[in-house]
Amino acid sequence: MQALEEILERVEAKKSDYERYNFGQTENNAIMTFFDLAQEFDDIGDFYNLCITIPKGFFGLDARLYLIESKSNTLLLAAKTDDQGPELNMPPPDTVQPGENPSYTSDGSLVLTIRGKKILIDQLPFQTRDNVLGLLEIFPVHVRDAHTELFFEKYANRIGYNMHNKFLAVKNIEHLKFIRTLVADIEHNVIVPNMIYRLFLRRLRGKIMKNVEIENLLTEFFMQKGNDAAETEPLLREFNEVNQGLTGELENIEKHYKNMSLFLETLLRRSHFEYGRLTLRTKACNMKKDLVLPQLESFMERFQNAGITIDDRLSGIPDEEIVSVVDVGLMAQVYANLFSNALKYTQEIITTNGEKKKYVAYGRETIRDFFGTGKDGIKYNVFSTGPHIPAEEREKIFEEGYRGGGIHKKPGTGHGLTFIKNAIEIHGGVAGCEATQYGNNFYFILPETS
Repeated sequence: MQALEEILERVEAKKSDYERYNFGQTENNAIMTFFDLAQEFDDIGDFYNLCITIPKGFFGLDARLYLIESKSNTLLLAAKTDDQGPELNMPPPDTVQPGENPSYTSDGSLVLTIRGKKILIDQLPFQTRDNVLGLLEIFPVHVRDAHTELFFEKYANRIGYNMHNKFLAVKNIEHLKFIRTLVADIEHNVIVPNMIYRLFLRRLRGKIMKNVEIENLLTEFFMQKGNDAAETEPLLREFNEVNQGLTGELENIEKHYKNMSLFLETLLRRSHFEYGRLTLRTKACNMKKDLVLPQLESFMERFQNAGITIDDRLSGIPDEEIVSVVDVGLMAQVYANLFSNALKYTQEIITTNGEKKKYVAYGRETIRDFFGTGKDGIKYNVFSTGPHIPAEEREKIFEEGYRGGGIHKKPGTGHGLTFIKNAIEIHGGVAGCEATQYGNNFYFILPETS
């Protein structure tokens, strides 16, 4: 965002420019009429006709508008006021071509190049060269003077900026339509079929339990028959190991399925895309049991492999206490992002006692009157050891795409903390980071639910 002083400087510069242009009343009226009606006409075809009608209505001059066609990336005639000359959708003649400055043809046409906004040119739905969107041909121009050329050059510039915005608006509308269709496809082809796996897993668990039942029956049978233990024990032991292994793998798959299903159904929620923002589906939950521990468990093996220990002695999250009414899916993703960052950035430190420590801690605490008198807040913490994040970076790291200094060798997009900030704010809370002894504490504060 440009500073107010810079914008004021641009305003003063424009005032000077218009004094230098010295446009007459008719010319000023023409520009203002174009601006007013450009906002009124939503149909792009009506806008094209407006572009050529202004010269006709105010100056009695015919006009032809050539624009880049998106499929072929070539200039084609899009609108005209005359009944003669080239037909619509035909390319311009060799004498009517883009240029740096206004130019004239031998039969008295003034040719002006229409350009778009340079910084947004790559967002157009077609490719262009030198920011060229099209051409405006004005004819017949009997008097060739610098003032006329200047006016129509500025008029062509304003056509370009307005046209660029309309192209982007059309592109955005098409983009939104595509997203809505994509979300419907995701819901139909991903989320709903994913629910079927729950049935498959239930059936698999039933088969494994049947195996365990058979194992128990065989054990009882062999004991009653008094068969040779040397022959039966290895078989029963192997049977037991297989059943225990299957049960353990099934539990891992079920946990993974539950976690992934939660994220799929939450992050690909149709309402997010319909409203263009995160939307809530809240319910009362046990923060530790339903949110913290499942996410922590999914990271536990990776924490262990990285030499990171977990300290929950001061977690302060009683199992039986329902602290807040939250969107479980979004809040689970918040903790997943926090633990993911802790996995990447936790470093070993030396305590005041000379001990080497590398650990992550989680917890919560009540902050009295945080949201106003009588409105307490619950602060949830995820702490990790390591160098302090500089004070000037602690707020910036929650901005989209921002990554702190010295961490660019670590994989990441700079999106995770932005997601956390957005998810917490729509819950009516705040998110932040603070330097504490031995490391950094990422936290979020939610209103306490009575």
